[in-house]
Amino acid sequence: MEALVQALGAKPFHGRNLLKWIHKHGVTEIGRMTDLSKGLREQLLARAEVRVPEVVFDQPSRDGTHKWVLELECGNRVETVFIPESGRGTLCVSSQVGCSLDCSFCSTAQQGYNRNLSLAEIIGQLWVAVHRMHKPVTNVVMMGMGEPLANFEPVVSAMAIMQNDLAYMLSKYRVTISTSGIVPALLRLKEVSDVSLAVSLHAPTNELRDELVPINRKYPLEMLIPACREFIRGDSRRKVTWEYVMLDGVNDSDRQARQLIRLLEGTPSKINLIPFNPFPGTRYRCSPAERMLAFRERLMRAGIVTLTRKTRGDDIDAACGQLVGRVQDRSRRELRLARVQPGGG
Repeated sequence: MEALVQALGAKPFHGRNLLKWIHKHGVTEIGRMTDLSKGLREQLLARAEVRVPEVVFDQPSRDGTHKWVLELECGNRVETVFIPESGRGTLCVSSQVGCSLDCSFCSTAQQGYNRNLSLAEIIGQLWVAVHRMHKPVTNVVMMGMGEPLANFEPVVSAMAIMQNDLAYMLSKYRVTISTSGIVPALLRLKEVSDVSLAVSLHAPTNELRDELVPINRKYPLEMLIPACREFIRGDSRRKVTWEYVMLDGVNDSDRQARQLIRLLEGTPSKINLIPFNPFPGTRYRCSPAERMLAFRERLMRAGIVTLTRKTRGDDIDAACGQLVGRVQDRSRRELRLARVQPGGG
């Protein structure tokens, strides 16, 4: 922003004001940015525009979760989910159109991969949530569609805007990046960004994780675990959050709980046990409630903070692992219907 206004002959501080108008105040009409000089506003109007994402689906869940489907200029669509809780509001942000990592239990992965999102397309999701909701966004998790570390530069830049005092003012403990384990990018991230870390683990052994999270074949647990320890080294407040989806008869046995305890020994950790959210065509089932409870209690007895995530937004396909399932299918059906109607394009 500073470079933009300097190129137009204005002082750098006007660039900071421009950033504040767009992100903190949600103003998209350049003419309303009254602390910019009239001459600068006229130059900006001639050369620039503030374009926000187009919302094509906007629906609340029974439990208060809210999902938006945003259509990008190329016609691709991505999903963003807001999860309200007591004293906080968490936004789940997408980083790619689809996902290339092919995790077998995830609906998003079954859609395939199209492309990376730009910085504008990532931060635009937060802009929509902040300026459409009447509840504050206190936390952002890069846990939507895609693998954030496979879209490194735009994701890092977006997280910087999230933390910027002229924009959304989120602390480093309230912006979380979730990865399936691209180890070189994770180590690089530590050098350029200060955010919290969540890792899609889902298995305590390489053999099972190779099946559930195929990127493990390239970056196995012997590489991933030390990289995660390195990422949080030097900050006593930090823990690695391990995401562990509970799959009936696959990764939920007492033996696997013991393996998980051994795997994470020496790593400051918090484990989120995630009930599996089914989608059409999947071969997996969610672990029974009593099995999840026994698994959690075994981890807790070992001194590992363990939470069972409450399923939110499953009635609108907004739950973990469900993004771009039925909504995408429904939009395609509607498109086909439009084409056969009289006068259709």
